[in-house]
Amino acid sequence: MTSSVQTRAGRVDPAAGSAAGRGWRRLPAVFGGRWRVAGGTIAGIALAAVLWSVVAATGLFPRQLFPTVAQIARAGHGLYAEGLLIPDLGASLRRAVFGLVVGGVVGIGAAIATATTGAGRRLLQPVLRLLSPVPTIGLVPLAILWFGLGENSKILVIALGVFVPVWMNSHSGFAGTPPDYLQAARCLGAGRWQTLTRVVIPEAVPDVVAGVRVGAAMAFVLIVVAEMTGTTAGIGYRIYQAQLYSQADRLIFCLVVLGILGAACDLVIVAVTAPVLRWAKEVR
Repeated sequence: MTSSVQTRAGRVDPAAGSAAGRGWRRLPAVFGGRWRVAGGTIAGIALAAVLWSVVAATGLFPRQLFPTVAQIARAGHGLYAEGLLIPDLGASLRRAVFGLVVGGVVGIGAAIATATTGAGRRLLQPVLRLLSPVPTIGLVPLAILWFGLGENSKILVIALGVFVPVWMNSHSGFAGTPPDYLQAARCLGAGRWQTLTRVVIPEAVPDVVAGVRVGAAMAFVLIVVAEMTGTTAGIGYRIYQAQLYSQADRLIFCLVVLGILGAACDLVIVAVTAPVLRWAKEVR
């Protein structure tokens, strides 16, 4: 039966009622999909915890090196009770975000230059392709020599690691703009700036977002290396200390925390860019 809605004039509008009915019927599908994703995530984590507990219970590895889930949880509670966990989280998150922002902005800017300008393709792109395979970990001593043991060297290391995937993905997106789009823009009288902002960048948004997501993951990988020297706070520093004193339970807990931070950062990026990506998919 078709639903209806009564208007202010007293008339019945079947179309409005039908649209309202479709909207209500769509809600279970939307929330159901989200619940299924959340349920799958929880089930996967629970399965991993069960498998870990089974391996720990077999006694194949020393308990000091392969702690149980309960021991790992107690180690995390100990860090919190000692007042170390929250300051470590704040310090690591601040460094990772700063490095992500700096590396992301520079990477996108360099990609625009190498993909849309002749000078960038001839001069900048060969240099970046030469330097991109250099492991970021190998640049840590150089960063310390240049900027000392303070915050600047740590943010620089993270930013350099973020820069490479952001630049490569963004360059691929900018350079991959269909020639038909560029020709149509020129025929309509668009200048270089209008073509860049209204054609090239919108077309490359999915690739740029993909690069930023990879760069965010790289930021939380490099935070461990960046915090091993010259600091007394941070998840990476805590991992290094746990390794020195053979505290496997604390070390594993800190690794789990880093994974959670990285996953949360990725979810934030996905949520913020979802409207833009949805528009890009509809246009394509």
